[in-house]
Amino acid sequence: MSIINWGEVYYSLYRTKGEDKAEEGLLILDQLPIRLVLPDKTQVYQAAKLKAKYSIAYADCFAVTLALQNQAKILTGDPEFKKLEKEIKIEWLPEKRK
Repeated sequence: MSIINWGEVYYSLYRTKGEDKAEEGLLILDQLPIRLVLPDKTQVYQAAKLKAKYSIAYADCFAVTLALQNQAKILTGDPEFKKLEKEIKIEWLPEKRK
């Protein structure tokens, strides 16, 4: 997981659930078998190209770049990724019901 997306998880939880839940979320992430990756110049370049081409969230571009480099798929429920279905394999999470 890109450290950029790790930060995105934190701020998303903070905004929707509050600071305490955001901190809990990071503790849970720390227990999972996830390796955090600091983006290098090449990854930033590739993410910027994706952002320019597809006009999606910049943080999402880092997830895609990392997945492409590792021949992995994206696990998401975010419909914004539909724009990228020709670029990367996507495993769609079920839609949240309100």
